[in-house]
Amino acid sequence: MRDTNRREFTGILGAAGICALGIGSGLTACSSPKTTTATSAEETVKNLLWKKSATADKIIVVSDLHFGVEDSFAQNVESRPRFVKFVDKLIEVGDVRELVIAGDFLDEWILPLSYPAHSDSDDFYRQCIVNNQQVFDSLRRAIDAGIKVVYVPGNHDMTLSEEVLAAELPSIVQARDAIGMGVHITGDRNEIAIEHSHRYDVYSAPDTVSNRELVGNDETMLPPGYFYARLGTQWKVEGKPVNKVDYPIIDKAPDASDIDQTGAYLHYMIMTSLLLTQYTPDVGFEEKVFDIHIGGFDDAYSEYDMCPRMMEDGTISAPTLYRDFQRTWKERQAINGINVELDFIETVKGTGKAEFLRNQASKQYIDNPESDIEVVVFGHSHVPDFHDFGNGRYYVNDGTWIDTNLNVDAELTRTFAVITTDTIDTVALYKYELDGSVTDITVENTDA
Repeated sequence: MRDTNRREFTGILGAAGICALGIGSGLTACSSPKTTTATSAEETVKNLLWKKSATADKIIVVSDLHFGVEDSFAQNVESRPRFVKFVDKLIEVGDVRELVIAGDFLDEWILPLSYPAHSDSDDFYRQCIVNNQQVFDSLRRAIDAGIKVVYVPGNHDMTLSEEVLAAELPSIVQARDAIGMGVHITGDRNEIAIEHSHRYDVYSAPDTVSNRELVGNDETMLPPGYFYARLGTQWKVEGKPVNKVDYPIIDKAPDASDIDQTGAYLHYMIMTSLLLTQYTPDVGFEEKVFDIHIGGFDDAYSEYDMCPRMMEDGTISAPTLYRDFQRTWKERQAINGINVELDFIETVKGTGKAEFLRNQASKQYIDNPESDIEVVVFGHSHVPDFHDFGNGRYYVNDGTWIDTNLNVDAELTRTFAVITTDTIDTVALYKYELDGSVTDITVENTDA
């Protein structure tokens, strides 16, 4: 039973935010060979990302940029100048109405445990901005050119305050609907919903519930994924060592009829199968290596503190952090504004799977009788995906821009969604190539 469960959850890392390292509109690669006879105007047209529309009808969605505070461990360094060039090309083509950054723009999670503890997230993000100033300069150019630039919070930047971002880009639109998240509704008919989608991820959604008694406040918004990301980043910085971790063993899974304890056991399997046997930096199991002074926390914690085990009362729970984690999910969903409630076990099993997020697009929007949304765009998983529900209804995951995509093909990065809003929308998924052209990858990912 135990080995089967471990195999079942091996693919869960991606969308949980715990990976700490980290389609047909006909727009195939649009750059053209240079010729000696073309005029300057002709060359300009050839170098555009696509043939310009008569009106500004395109909404471009990117996410999971993960610009970090320090290049030595950030996930997006090589892709940064390419993103700057991409923004300039969006300006150049002249038919882009909006550029939406759908979460994980800046990154407060991808930090090694050895990085000095900070107690001021605002100051941290100001340092991130300085380290990525060319990106913000390009976004300012886009705004000056008449493109509406929109930011939607993700899990890795859920503590990014509205004030800090507005101070750097006063004209940026910020779509926020709950603490640490938001959804941007747009399009000619308000038919498009864009969000990061971490609200549907038990390990990445803001958590003001699980630890409020521990710390004496309800501001502990950092979910378990934050701790997992820190541990994974340390492991990567150390060269991915293989160390044995002696953690509590639960030999027998609860009876499946016990929903509460089955959920607790699944949480235990996440910790032990993925973190204590895969992310194994040179730290002691009881060593207080998580020195956290942000998001409501003000203490140091260990793997021991958050690893579930069999308690004296016969139930499964972590002793300190995220105690009885499965029991907080219902309240968290209400706080985080989930429209159609999700089962804890179903959600844990779906974490990191493209199909699960696609199903949430359907459940929360497309098939929700209280929703008029026709197009849903998610990020978060780093896995580009596209699905045509029929009748002008679509789901697309825009993927990521990090240097190496660890959740799918390593080269499948610098991807983005393009929505042409009209009486019936056109939706597509593209990859920005190293030569500055774009490749339509919509069809390739239809059945992802």
